[in-house]
Amino acid sequence: MADFRLVNPEGWEYDLQSVYSAYIGYFQLHNIPWYDRTWGQFFETFEQFLGFSWPVIAVTDSSTGRAHIVTRLTTVGAFIKMIKTRFGETLPTPDNMLKVTHFETSQRHLRNVADWATYKKLYTTLPAVALAAFKTRIRAGEPKAIRELWGKRDKTFLAIDFEWSERNPATFLEWGYAAVRCGHLEAVGAWPPMPESNYRKGHYIIGDYVDKIVNKHCPTYPWQYAWGDSQVIPRTKLPQIVQSVISSLASPDTETTANSLVLIGHGVSSDIQRLEEAKIKIPHNVLIVDTASFERALFNAGERGVMHDPKTGKHRAQGSTLSLGGLLHSLGIDPPCALHNAGNDAFLCLLALQKMMEPGTATPMPDTDARRKPKAAGLVMAPPMPVAFMGHLTVVGDGYWKSLGGSGSPRVRERERGMVDGVTDEMGLMRMGSKYGSMSPPEIGGSWKDDGDKEKEGWFKSAKGVRLGTK
Repeated sequence: MADFRLVNPEGWEYDLQSVYSAYIGYFQLHNIPWYDRTWGQFFETFEQFLGFSWPVIAVTDSSTGRAHIVTRLTTVGAFIKMIKTRFGETLPTPDNMLKVTHFETSQRHLRNVADWATYKKLYTTLPAVALAAFKTRIRAGEPKAIRELWGKRDKTFLAIDFEWSERNPATFLEWGYAAVRCGHLEAVGAWPPMPESNYRKGHYIIGDYVDKIVNKHCPTYPWQYAWGDSQVIPRTKLPQIVQSVISSLASPDTETTANSLVLIGHGVSSDIQRLEEAKIKIPHNVLIVDTASFERALFNAGERGVMHDPKTGKHRAQGSTLSLGGLLHSLGIDPPCALHNAGNDAFLCLLALQKMMEPGTATPMPDTDARRKPKAAGLVMAPPMPVAFMGHLTVVGDGYWKSLGGSGSPRVRERERGMVDGVTDEMGLMRMGSKYGSMSPPEIGGSWKDDGDKEKEGWFKSAKGVRLGTK
């Protein structure tokens, strides 16, 4: 096994054990008493058959994904010639040998197998060969492989997205994720997943840079996360948080079995590079799905029909790639939230994948009644206290906030709901004082788009009555 060289896989297409099996079947079919022939020693067992010393390589079948130890037809011819030379009889080339169409295009290790121990040792590497090929097929966006992956309903799909500075990609501005644990949902009979309730999701804003570093060519919108509360954290804590999310969903790293975690991204190569730069460890057996590559493969295969470029009106060209927004629109999804927010992008990326797998998936809508408020990173040990208003609100005996000039609003118990602005929620995290978790108006720093004057005016009105937010 130590002595090998590299060869191109072209021409290596016949499963070695199937060659032996084909001969045994041929002898049976034609009533040939091979056991009485002088050359019969080579067919007593597969181990005896290996004594010829067969050159082989390990490849995977492009249609089945199974790994095989294969040899060449010319080697079968050399075996027949050896029988003719040594024993004076001519064996035919059997016509029912298993022919393998190799998936691999790169050079493979050539090995000579002359005994059972060598064959067995090589055979134990086949699961790793199959896994490597499957990872490549998934990363390339092969529709059959990705459908097979989703159809098993036993993986956890984790969509991630980073937003970073245009001037320095190593400066992270946001990170967001969305995950669906298919195995858990299948076990409880909740299939297909419902994005609103079955996606685990999160959004983290780097407090060191928010509203300080602003991208001009592709602005980000950190305060517009639509699917939950954003967490404002120091930049030094981001790698630790990302690593914990991955570790909570991944299975052990092995060379022969795919991980239970499947990583997803749109143009995922950049996000993988960010993970590597942050020294965040990903198990080597994690499968990676690029929704851009997957959709492109579907389109190239004719499975998405005729598509037109909305800007030019022309037919979409083969091999072209859609942006995340373009992909969503092509699936009939009008994005219900701002793109280029890391949390929103991750959520919508996972939704797009599910929509391509489960076309009947309904588009979820965020809660538009009230915007979410970011949480500060630190824990607050002080007892809950109501936010100080300018004498306009008091607490009355029936548990209502009551203003002097109007009706009250119900005060919900702290254990049932997070505290009001300026106090801790059920996790002991301090909520920001303003409506948007920042004491600067929404338009500052280019973090908001499509904000009307009324919304901006509403922000100032809400901040005006808060002692912390008054000028």
